[in-house]
Amino acid sequence: MKDALANPAPLGLMGFGMTTVLLNIHNAGFFENDIMILAMGIFYGGLAQVIAGIMEFKKGNTFGTTAFTSFGFFWLTLVFIFLGAKFEWYAFSAVFLGWYLFMWGIFTFCMWVATWKKNRALQFVFLSLTVLFWLLALGHWFEMPAWFGLFAGLEGIICGLSAIYLAAAEVINESKGRTVLPICPVD
Repeated sequence: MKDALANPAPLGLMGFGMTTVLLNIHNAGFFENDIMILAMGIFYGGLAQVIAGIMEFKKGNTFGTTAFTSFGFFWLTLVFIFLGAKFEWYAFSAVFLGWYLFMWGIFTFCMWVATWKKNRALQFVFLSLTVLFWLLALGHWFEMPAWFGLFAGLEGIICGLSAIYLAAAEVINESKGRTVLPICPVD
């Protein structure tokens, strides 16, 4: 019986990638934290990824369900943290935010291990995201020079762009019926 369900991964990857690029433009110091980042975090990084995760569940993809649903809720919790700190709904600790980011790095590292039999493009997304989370955690734990924030932000932009590339490759390759944008499958 043929699987007639669409591939939800490009939706989740694009939501993750575009939101990650925007946030890391801020992390690199180019712009202040802006409503565009918060809106993308709620709707495209957050809700669209949760929807993609639910769709992956329907397709029987445990990895996709876990990754997209988790990262969708990551974006929703991050926006809540940003808003709560801004409006002083509760006490905020930058050091504790470092632990939040570190824990997401552990989760992402575990997901990266799960990509080892998948394509190299997906492996790069998860490895670069693991590095990003841990760089951001270090930046919240310790007083770092300005170049460190720029470096972490640029690394995050690369991570986000890699997810955008993979999303585009999956859509374009499927629609053309051949490999136009390589994702380097693992043999």
